[in-house]
Amino acid sequence: MRASEIFPLLLGPGEDEGEEWKSSQRFESFSRGLRHMLPSLVWRVTEAAQKKTPLYDEHVRRGAKMVPFAGWLMPVQYTSIVEEHQAVRKNVGMFDISHMGQLIVDGSDSRSWLNTMLTNNIDKLKVGQGQYTFLLNERGGIIDDLIAYRISDKKFLLVVNASRTDEDFEWLDGHRANNVRLGDRSAHFGGVAIQGPRVTELFVNLPARNHIVDLELDGMPISMARTGYTGEDGVEVFFRKSDAVKFWNLVLEKGKDLGIKPCGLGARDTLRLEMCYPLNGSDLSPERNPIEAGLGFFVDFTKLNFIGRDVLLKTKENGSREKLVPFKMNDKGPPPRPHYSVFENGERIGEVTSGTLSPSLNWGVGMAYITAPHAKIGARIDIEIRGQKFPATIEKKPLYKKS
Repeated sequence: MRASEIFPLLLGPGEDEGEEWKSSQRFESFSRGLRHMLPSLVWRVTEAAQKKTPLYDEHVRRGAKMVPFAGWLMPVQYTSIVEEHQAVRKNVGMFDISHMGQLIVDGSDSRSWLNTMLTNNIDKLKVGQGQYTFLLNERGGIIDDLIAYRISDKKFLLVVNASRTDEDFEWLDGHRANNVRLGDRSAHFGGVAIQGPRVTELFVNLPARNHIVDLELDGMPISMARTGYTGEDGVEVFFRKSDAVKFWNLVLEKGKDLGIKPCGLGARDTLRLEMCYPLNGSDLSPERNPIEAGLGFFVDFTKLNFIGRDVLLKTKENGSREKLVPFKMNDKGPPPRPHYSVFENGERIGEVTSGTLSPSLNWGVGMAYITAPHAKIGARIDIEIRGQKFPATIEKKPLYKKS
């Protein structure tokens, strides 16, 4: 099955592609006007009305603790964060990622236009390949970090962060070229991340790293990508919303003998932080650019025209004022948390953006933006926790290394 044949299946019953493009444009036009007229009311409604993924009832049935996250009710844990974390590191775990956005870009100028909107080089993608990239504002700040997949010659799938889906759509739509179509299929799909060293025993014929393929499993058309956010081998799988519960339970049943566990956001956060993978809204924001975040590898300056390029080039040439660095606490004690101040010799030099107790290391770890002259591997720093300073050391990425 070709990529161009599977993605229409993600539409709702009775819809076709033409209807989807039109409906998404009508909704976006209406919502933009509403936000302009009643911003405070819309904010309150958005905060109060938490959305549910197609797997919500399954999470509740299996005893997950549900919490609000990015406008959605999501499982933070089933049994414990540590158990779920270790399942992914040693066996295999499955996460609901149905809250993440799926945007489709199509049209005769889609490839060249996307290259003006994203930092990585779309021209390097063959059909069936994906790449990590950034969507920037005019100041070079990070609107979102995402994965772009080329699913046919002139058609692309953008998997974006849940909290940024509407903002990404509006930004892209506001800069859209004439011969480009932009659609939001998020409401018509479900998705899971299946991560861990034993994933190769769960599925045969896995796609190559950073590739996406179309398959059929037990009568369900799926798209499987060899990507993830944990540092372990794994896949992210997208399917029709109506197939979500069937797929979820099928994988849990097939993975029983492999020690598979359903996992929540808590383990997802500890796993990514051990690998120093950034979290949008914490480590990345519209006030930060990829160079200060240490992610310049995903910016292709050979492209002469993309939004934010000039600012990033100046930052690269002149050096950034602050840098995002990983650190590890020197002693056992309370774990670091976001917004804790960072000191060196009594001078405040930065702020923690992410922090936790690492289940793999059994030690406090985190990431912080620190003034560039102090952001050196091996440097000793202090993290202020509840008014008391605790010593830490700036480390090399990643914080967790497989033995």
